[in-house]
Amino acid sequence: QVHLVESGGGLVQAGGSLRLSCAASGRTFSSYTMGWFRQAPGKEREFVAAINWSADNIYYVDSVNGRFTISRDNAKNTVYLQMNSLKPEDTAVFYCAAKLGRPATTMSQYTYWGQGTQVTVSS
Repeated sequence: QVHLVESGGGLVQAGGSLRLSCAASGRTFSSYTMGWFRQAPGKEREFVAAINWSADNIYYVDSVNGRFTISRDNAKNTVYLQMNSLKPEDTAVFYCAAKLGRPATTMSQYTYWGQGTQVTVSS
């Protein structure tokens, strides 16, 4: 069982930055691939980024590539999403998720989910 808690969301102006954190419970955090997803109002939840246990296999959705960076600290049981050059279209609830095995981009492949943190980017 893995319990995930996101933090770091908030209101930021376009062009600004935020760093999201996802703290995980459980002694086996380092075994899990971690992902970030987001859901904008009226839209389906979409993949943002994923990182495998050893941080040598990382994926991003095209729309955030070059602006967002996913990382993890296995000693702290935490995964991060550094978001730079934020745009109004990045406004969404951001969720972290965990799965065993290789990184994936589809929601159904993730076993555990956090409650989400709101990110609002004003123009």
